[in-house]
Amino acid sequence: MKIRVVLDSVRDQNLKQMKQLNAAIFPVKYQDKFYSDCVACGDVTQLAYYNDILIGAIACRLESKGNGKAKLYIMTLGVLAPYRDLGVGTHLLEHSLRVAMEDPNIEEAYLHVQTSNDGAIRFYDKHGFAIKEMIPNYYKRIDPPDCYILHRSLV
Repeated sequence: MKIRVVLDSVRDQNLKQMKQLNAAIFPVKYQDKFYSDCVACGDVTQLAYYNDILIGAIACRLESKGNGKAKLYIMTLGVLAPYRDLGVGTHLLEHSLRVAMEDPNIEEAYLHVQTSNDGAIRFYDKHGFAIKEMIPNYYKRIDPPDCYILHRSLV
């Protein structure tokens, strides 16, 4: 089953909602720089609403590759537990990837995922991402501390 969600860009007016959502979903407190990156990156970062309730978000930033090209870094993708497996995460991810692919300078997308997060690894694999490398002790206060870098070409 899928539900109909409305996507919206992150702005100063809804940033507090995003902070509350992230606090409910993730075991990490994100700093102000994280949120300023969200606002600065435009349409690749989106909030998902169902019946005017914020239920999910994808936060991305663009990183320069130094040759005039860029890559999309997916900082977070999260959906409140009651709304998981309803297509919300897929809708958010596909939107951000589609926006990135419209820019010929953005050649790839990548993210970090905890090595024990099998659900996330399967989700991203389904969307064309592959494990590129494993980084030991990437996370400081999470067990296990190791992560994978997942990568997908956008060209």
